[in-house]
Amino acid sequence: MPFLSDAPLSSSNGKSPPRAGKVRRIGLLGGSFNPAHDGHRHISRQALDHLRLDEIWWLVSPLNPLKSAAGMAPFDERVASARAVAGDPRIIVSDLERELGTRYAVDTLPLLQERFPDSRFVWIMGADNLIQVPQWRDWRTVFRTLPIAVFARPSYSFRALSGRAARRFARYQVRESRIGDLAEMRPPAWAFVFGGLHTTSATRIRAQRATLAGRRGHGKTG
Repeated sequence: MPFLSDAPLSSSNGKSPPRAGKVRRIGLLGGSFNPAHDGHRHISRQALDHLRLDEIWWLVSPLNPLKSAAGMAPFDERVASARAVAGDPRIIVSDLERELGTRYAVDTLPLLQERFPDSRFVWIMGADNLIQVPQWRDWRTVFRTLPIAVFARPSYSFRALSGRAARRFARYQVRESRIGDLAEMRPPAWAFVFGGLHTTSATRIRAQRATLAGRRGHGKTG
């Protein structure tokens, strides 16, 4: 495993992730953020409250391995959109994966644990990602590396809870009444959180933008 310097990671709003020796509970929300939107902020605030976290780090992926590069905005543009949307000093937008040169959660997470050995990390995902997670590289290792909190999303929750990943790790599911202690639990440990649902998605935003751009283009040529 490569040596990591003690230099702080890049972040939004001038804050840096904690150095070793300062114990904090930190949620990790990874994704393309193409673009970032209110749904990301909503799930982050839910996580901060329900999981009793000190911070949420938005890990903006240089290139999501499960998504096509076509239609993907430049990395710096996606980081900027995340910083514009975050709107909470507890939400830190990070270019961590670009700095570390990682693309997969299974590679990123051990490096984080090595760099911040006194921090307690929880992986945050939506119910749609729980359905998709068996497509991730070494996804079982991800479950065994960090506690995981899965947040309900409209139309995905039933499929997520009956899906392959939920079945495989069913015996390690934590009752929702105990999610406040999830950050301190030894993995595998995961919880499904039913909270206030948010319908915004990056896919819908991109579709709306494409429709608007098409209308503008038609108006110019008509």
